[in-house]
Amino acid sequence: MRAVILNQRKERDELLERHYLERKTKFNSDELLANNLIKLVSGPRRVGKSTYALLMLKGKNFAYLNFDDDQLLAMWDEETVMQILDEVYPNYEYMLLDEVQNLNDWDLWISKLYRRGKNLIVTGSNAKMLSSEMATVLTGRYIQIDMMPFSMQEVAEWNNTDIRSIADDYLHNGGYPETVQARSIVKNYLFTLFDNIVWKDVCKRHKVRNSTDLNTLAVYLLANFCNPISANDLKTELGFSSVTTTKKFMDYLHEPFLFFFLMRYDNKMKIMKKAAQKIYVVDNGFVTSRAFNISENIGRLLENQVFTELLRRGYNTERTLFYYRSRNDKEIDFVIRDDFHIKQLIQVSYTLTNAKTEKREVDALVEAAGELHCSNLLIVTADEERTIEKNGYTIKVIPIYKM
Repeated sequence: MRAVILNQRKERDELLERHYLERKTKFNSDELLANNLIKLVSGPRRVGKSTYALLMLKGKNFAYLNFDDDQLLAMWDEETVMQILDEVYPNYEYMLLDEVQNLNDWDLWISKLYRRGKNLIVTGSNAKMLSSEMATVLTGRYIQIDMMPFSMQEVAEWNNTDIRSIADDYLHNGGYPETVQARSIVKNYLFTLFDNIVWKDVCKRHKVRNSTDLNTLAVYLLANFCNPISANDLKTELGFSSVTTTKKFMDYLHEPFLFFFLMRYDNKMKIMKKAAQKIYVVDNGFVTSRAFNISENIGRLLENQVFTELLRRGYNTERTLFYYRSRNDKEIDFVIRDDFHIKQLIQVSYTLTNAKTEKREVDALVEAAGELHCSNLLIVTADEERTIEKNGYTIKVIPIYKM
């Protein structure tokens, strides 16, 4: 065990020597560290959670454990680990626990450390674990910092270039940190990462016996991103054994932040739960990696990019972010809700140069604006900017790089 922890210290020190682009969050690092609450950095694998935590702690005396290490998990003994940490990191002030969800009963151990007064920074890549389980055991004891792949603005800053010049590249290749300065590896890297998440974070964690069906579902969801679909439809389309199994697999694929499912807005919760949900993927690069027909998907790629940007801004698919269908079945891509008030309606259209396309998008917004009593109307495009007046409503049209 001592050798494992010493090797992890060497790994930690090597990581600290690297040059990184600092991520933007709403939190101040010094204020976070001064707070005794657990600092929970959550999000998909390989988006920079560990890097963010390391940069926060750079120059500080902190202990480090990486639970993506099978040797550490195989030899795990709490008392021995704590004793060795005291020897390897004498008088440490903070503890960084990386991908802690891989440890059995991690929540009970974290709770014990918190009660002992340890100042903890924890990273994890499982949405269910980090919401329901942690909320139960550690209610009121943690601050959550959500991480996503790099935004388009962050990629522009990393490359020291104008954001408009990289808009098309970002639309297709996304913002996974490892690919930002190596676009030639996007397809191979994200193809492998997608498979690793499905097999390691889903199949292995949940001991899924029918891994073929799970993988079939994952690839199908990726091919149908931005489309509305129900568990019943998926069961029939893919020939699964039951709707229950289909729903379970959908939940599994959301847990590692790979897919998101957007509910249809309605004042009645029962209708919301029964309606088809729209599928989104955490990064556009995953679509490119599977070589789906990009020319046909260009509008959906833009819609998916808008969705992930809204997630970065703190909106979530349980309380504040939805899609909508009007009484005449016109679809609004995004409804943003603030408590019980509809804050904004957003349509996404790659271009409005076609008069029929503009009419469709504008008419849908105006109709929904009347039904939902909202006058804050927006259309996001690839590269167009203007305002449109219709039936007393003003609709802003902006390019994605000005969102």
